[in-house]
Amino acid sequence: MYKLMKTAMLTVALALVATTAIAQDPATAAAGAGAAANVGAMNLGSAVGAGMVIIGAGLGIGKIGTAAVESMARQPEVAGNVQTAMIIAAALIEGATFFALIVCMLFNT
Repeated sequence: MYKLMKTAMLTVALALVATTAIAQDPATAAAGAGAAANVGAMNLGSAVGAGMVIIGAGLGIGKIGTAAVESMARQPEVAGNVQTAMIIAAALIEGATFFALIVCMLFNT
């Protein structure tokens, strides 16, 4: 069931991204007359990209937190080491997330 849901979400995301690429008329794009018409589509693509970045980061940090709490419950004597490793991994994920969000914002302009 999880694999089916993952495939469905990926298909919807690709359909949203591909729509903005296909919607532009090549003759109008070359002339530059359709630039104002595509601003909304570009903003939508950036918003979808930013949303996907946040969802991915949330899932990643959630998995790290789950695994850390489970390992701390099994072996309480190593809780400090596990917590330190968890915080470092979560910080790395957040750094990559911020970078991806900045890229989405740069494509928005």
